[in-house]
Amino acid sequence: LARSERPVGLVAMGRMPFSLVETLQEGLAREHYLADRGLSTAIYLAVSLDKPLLLEGEAGVGKTEVAKVLAALLDRELIRLQCYEGIDASQALYEWNYSKQLIAVRAMQDVTAEAHVEDLFGPEYLVERPLLAAIRAGSKAVLLVDELDRADDEFEAFLLEVLSEFAVTIPEIGRVAAEEPPVVIVTSNRTRELHDALKRRCLYHWIDHPALDREIEIIRARAPEVPEVLARDVATAVSRLRGFDIAKRPGVAETIDWANAVAFLGADHLDEETAAATLGAVLKDHEDQQLAVDRLGEVVDGRERS
Repeated sequence: LARSERPVGLVAMGRMPFSLVETLQEGLAREHYLADRGLSTAIYLAVSLDKPLLLEGEAGVGKTEVAKVLAALLDRELIRLQCYEGIDASQALYEWNYSKQLIAVRAMQDVTAEAHVEDLFGPEYLVERPLLAAIRAGSKAVLLVDELDRADDEFEAFLLEVLSEFAVTIPEIGRVAAEEPPVVIVTSNRTRELHDALKRRCLYHWIDHPALDREIEIIRARAPEVPEVLARDVATAVSRLRGFDIAKRPGVAETIDWANAVAFLGADHLDEETAAATLGAVLKDHEDQQLAVDRLGEVVDGRERS
């Protein structure tokens, strides 16, 4: 978008309090999230146009953090649906409080059960799960559907249906619909490919590991107590680790953890001894750690062993 342009009716809609992509980017930075122009534009359009935003990338690059920061920035409730293998509609949408219903049944044993069966399926017995909570909250919420790739195809199809209308029919209560949809952030680590039908419903952005200078800025923003020299040493070492043939490349979260750990030990720069002692903050696989130890000089100083 040109600096002088903005979608028609944006301010009247009240969806996005920032009139330009640049001002949104600055707002994210104030919340200590350093988004590049591409990601800032994707967030801006998703909020302004009521489109879900699908964020893909390796674990630890900051996908989930987008939703958290955006909720804080827009002053909305963050509602998180954590996906996992075997999750189904009832676990994501709603279920009935059976223990509370059973207590009510026992209390009404001296009354005709048929006369009160409808009472057992009233709103007070309904347990909201994240999707129903987001539908009811509407524009007051940011819905995070985290790691959708962990769920199966059937749940993905169900989610697509919900995202299409932001309404659900509960047989005992009736139709529940959002007057205005919440902001929706969907994340995927790409352990499996999501279906085209879902992707067509969403705006899409890939988040990669940041460049070295940007990662240093991120460390300084998220861990300001870490000295600048140490932040550069750690970010450089992590960049080298990502170039190794390792099972799990460290994300930005691990970079920040490593910088914090080394700084906590009182070091103002990263040397081989300190790196070896604190590898558990950045590498979470035994074979990866062993490889790093064997090539520690290359990790810390950029020099290969002869």
